[in-house]
Amino acid sequence: MAVVIAPRFNGPPSSGHGGYSAGCAAAQLDAPAVEVTLRKPPPLGVPLSVGRDGETASLYDGHELIAEARPVELTVTGPGPVGSGVAAAASARFEWQDDHPFPTCFGCGPLRDDGLGLLPNRVGDNLVAALWTPGEIDEVLVWAALDCPGGWSHDIPGRPMVLGKMAAVIDRLPAVGEEHLVQGWSEGTEGRKVFTGSAIYDADGTVLAVAQATWITLQM
Repeated sequence: MAVVIAPRFNGPPSSGHGGYSAGCAAAQLDAPAVEVTLRKPPPLGVPLSVGRDGETASLYDGHELIAEARPVELTVTGPGPVGSGVAAAASARFEWQDDHPFPTCFGCGPLRDDGLGLLPNRVGDNLVAALWTPGEIDEVLVWAALDCPGGWSHDIPGRPMVLGKMAAVIDRLPAVGEEHLVQGWSEGTEGRKVFTGSAIYDADGTVLAVAQATWITLQM
């Protein structure tokens, strides 16, 4: 069995979107909450073999370890949901519209018309929000949607950052064609590491999925 991250699902131009790639690794486990560590930039269009060691599932490009997934216990407590009007207004003034480090990113790239279309912007201290109406859905796409809003929640001078680790739990899949709120928030830093949380809510404010992530700021 092999996993292939199609070129459509890029983050940086030549590697897989972090959340989508993590979701591909998480899908190899049957667990309510999974943590995925990305060891290398996930390659696009390449068959990745799946390895297992006890409860851990790994993705390999040849002999090179790309990602490791393991079950975890996850409790995420974040700020409550903002109103849809607040989120819509935030997205309309997306501050990285013309200066995005990865403008073709599947999750939040402003140059994509076939991505998730998430344009999160600040709605409070260390808090960003965006609206999302899925045109298709599965658990891997939920991981992708939980990714970028977390990354935008922390103001890092001289971006970019890339996803290093992500843990998520999905209580219910978002509904195709219905509007949802996605929020991300910062949980602090340690050296080059940035810690974030994110959540997806339905129109009633019910939490559908949550995540915690560790990002790595790139040395440019």
